[in-house]
Order: sequence, then structure tokens, then C-alpha cells
Amino acid sequence: MKIMQVVLVTLSLCLAYSVSWGTSIVYDGLQCQSTFDPDDPTPLGTSVQSRFEVIEEAGGGLYRLRLTGGIPRVADGNNSVCIDSATALGYFGIGEVDVLPNPLDSADATAYFNGQDLIITINAMVSDLTQRRLPLSIFYTSRIFAYSYTLFLEFNPQLSQFALKKIIRNRGYTQTNGSTNSITPFFETVLPSFNSELPDRPKILTPIPNIEYRLE
Repeated sequence: MKIMQVVLVTLSLCLAYSVSWGTSIVYDGLQCQSTFDPDDPTPLGTSVQSRFEVIEEAGGGLYRLRLTGGIPRVADGNNSVCIDSATALGYFGIGEVDVLPNPLDSADATAYFNGQDLIITINAMVSDLTQRRLPLSIFYTSRIFAYSYTLFLEFNPQLSQFALKKIIRNRGYTQTNGSTNSITPFFETVLPSFNSELPDRPKILTPIPNIEYRLE
């Protein structure tokens, strides 16, 4: 029991002072074959790391993290797992400056850790870059997807690993289309939850394969 307490105290100190120590949890996997389909966990042969690095201790068990590489993508009833870089990290762009949004190399995340359970939340905006202006003054914007992920992990102090137990995933959707010749110049579609069908709810996913993040 004393050994367990020492390990947990040491881990908490590492997390609290990780700005200088660079504490991270890391999972080694393979890149996803499909960029945009969140329900396809088929892996490619390209190796990639999912890494959460603590960049700030916010107090009360809360931490700010930097995510690189992406997060594991799983699907109900599927034994495959890959690392999703596109929908987990998202895109960034300011029209007047960047013209088109660009994929991000890293994303911010927020975590809560109580010594045993680690809960991480991530949000990302993803564009499919399909905006078009067509004849007869018809236009439509790219489809923009707002992703949110909540990861539930359990700490194993003997192995210094965090096991991924559950993922809650939600995907919102928005797009604008119309014509300058129409009485109604444009139409806006806003779907807060558009995962597999309409209407829909956030998905609660349980990984079938073991997904273990090691502490570094």
C-alpha cells in the first residue's frame, strides 16, 4: 500500500511540474487509411505516435495538454485500431490570410487526473475543402465538422501505463449554400450531432484491442 501511495504521489508531482520535466503519455500505432471517416479504423503501414504532453498544471487535478500525432480510432465490434490525425487535430485558417484552412500539427487538450482515472477532452474543426462557385451564381461552402472527444483512461502504477477504456465521440456539421439570383440568398445547415444518422447522439465507444499509453 505504501508503494502504491509513493508511486501516485511521484506521478502527481511529475504532472504538476511537467512544464520543465516534459511528462507525456505515448501510444505507438499505425496511421489511419481513411482520413475523414471516423468509423473506419483500418490502419496503414505508416507508424505514428499519439502523444499527450503536459504543458500546464491548472490546479485541482486539472492539466493542459498538447496532443501530437492524433488519437486512437476504434469502431463498435471492430478489432482494428489506427491513429486518427485529421479529425483529432483538426484544421486552422483565416480566409483573408490563409485562403484555405491547413491541417494542424498539434492540438490543445484538457485533462483531469485523480491518481487513478485520467479523463482527457479534445476539440477539433475539420474542413473537407470542397467549397465551390458554380454557373448561375450557385455556390456552397466546404463542409465543416466540429469534433469532440472524451477519453477515459485507467492508470496501472505497476506498469506505468494508462489503459484506454472508453471514448465518447461527437461530430457536428455545418455548411452554407445558395444562389445570388435567389430571393433567399443562402441556406445554413447546422447539425450539433451528426455521427451516423440524423438525428443522432454522441457515440460511446469501447475499444476491443488493448490500447496502452506508457508514461514518459
